[in-house]
Amino acid sequence: MKCIFLYNPNSGKGKIKNRLSFIERTLKTRYDEVVLYATKSAEDMRKKASESAEVYDAVIFSGGDGSFHLVLGGIGEKKATLGYLPSGTANDVARSLGIPKNPKKALKIITDGRSEKVDCMRINKTGYAMYIAAAGAFTSVTYSTPQKKKKRLGWLAYALQCLKKNMKFNSFPIEVICGEERCRERAVLILIMNGRSVAGFPVNKEASMRDGRMEIAILREREALDFWGRVRAFFQIVHLFLHGCKNTNRHLLRLSGDRISIYADESVVWDLDGERGDAGNIEAELLAKHVNLFVPKNKKI
Repeated sequence: MKCIFLYNPNSGKGKIKNRLSFIERTLKTRYDEVVLYATKSAEDMRKKASESAEVYDAVIFSGGDGSFHLVLGGIGEKKATLGYLPSGTANDVARSLGIPKNPKKALKIITDGRSEKVDCMRINKTGYAMYIAAAGAFTSVTYSTPQKKKKRLGWLAYALQCLKKNMKFNSFPIEVICGEERCRERAVLILIMNGRSVAGFPVNKEASMRDGRMEIAILREREALDFWGRVRAFFQIVHLFLHGCKNTNRHLLRLSGDRISIYADESVVWDLDGERGDAGNIEAELLAKHVNLFVPKNKKI
């Protein structure tokens, strides 16, 4: 058997480069051939994942949630077994699946060889997202924060970007269709979730990546937000992230299903797994058990 290890040398704080020898030795306890490949760009990671799916028994990769998004997009409809070593800042996919950030423990999951088919989302017919499609307040932080700052400051870089760019809390009109539910709202934040963790918080902690459903949380507000309206919106968002999307709140619309369509203006930009995605309308479809992934033993996923 043979595998390829793809890694983003800039993910997290760049520590992965110091662990390559250990990673290679460990993978060779399971695979006869191990190829290491440092990705040169986002498109390079996506392209290499696509090529590797047809050549190797396993595509193993390191990086943050954005790297997972790129690999998933590269794999697409191809059947490939994936192994993940989280090395980003938030690592929400890893948190949702119980994959530890410690490289030794994460590698043991791969060498143990237990793989499961888990859900992902298809976005607007051709794109993919593993755990989140989001729009509104704070959602641009993950893709607008400079990589150099993330590498140097970690979570603090995101916090500074929030203060700089994301404190207006503007509401925007949307039309939502989810199963039998049809409604028009004004939203300040939309979360379409296939995982338990968002931005490091257990926002959707009762969820599973194997239940064939997405959970949707929409924070609603009126059209014109004055100062106190913005303060209220801020604390509603804080409450959502601290207490999860199961709380009862008249400002919170909760939905679930295997397909949702949201119609919005082109000024609404979607965050897909921490990467900038489409603008305007979005259709998210749950692809049940689409991704074959090495996961921990005896863990609910």
